[in-house]
Amino acid sequence: MAAEPDNHGLGRSRGGLTTKIRLAVDASFHVLAAVITAGQRGDAPVFERVMEKIRVPRVSVGHPRTRPKHVLADRAYSSLQIRPFLRKRGIAHTIPEKRDQAGHRIRRGAAGGRPPGFDREMYKRRHKVECRIGLLKQARGVATRYDKLAVRCQATVQLTLIRQAL
Repeated sequence: MAAEPDNHGLGRSRGGLTTKIRLAVDASFHVLAAVITAGQRGDAPVFERVMEKIRVPRVSVGHPRTRPKHVLADRAYSSLQIRPFLRKRGIAHTIPEKRDQAGHRIRRGAAGGRPPGFDREMYKRRHKVECRIGLLKQARGVATRYDKLAVRCQATVQLTLIRQAL
């Protein structure tokens, strides 16, 4: 079978044709950004796209905030691309280190550097993203994904978010 076109946002994984919804959520369960990707796409390459979509309007006048104070993410986001990206932008983060990365670092000894800081209590707050995704998938159109085009799926997600905000 030929590969799916990029505008479909469908990808092959163990379960067949699937889609992933990448969300950025604040502490109040509000979705700051949503990106639709093919199911087999990795998390690290899409992270910067999600971060670029964040726009939080200011209470007073001025440009919207585009930089969160702190990022909580799971092990999939522990990559050599993401940590420097966050560090360069001055964003604090709590991302657990993958076991293989820790093994490589330890094997290199002093040249491997220090382990990244990790706060378990702060990481426990990450459940809000999982809860928000669960709430989003209560909508049948999002959970089943009958739309073939990624733009229609994105529209379905946006409409569901608007409906759930009311």
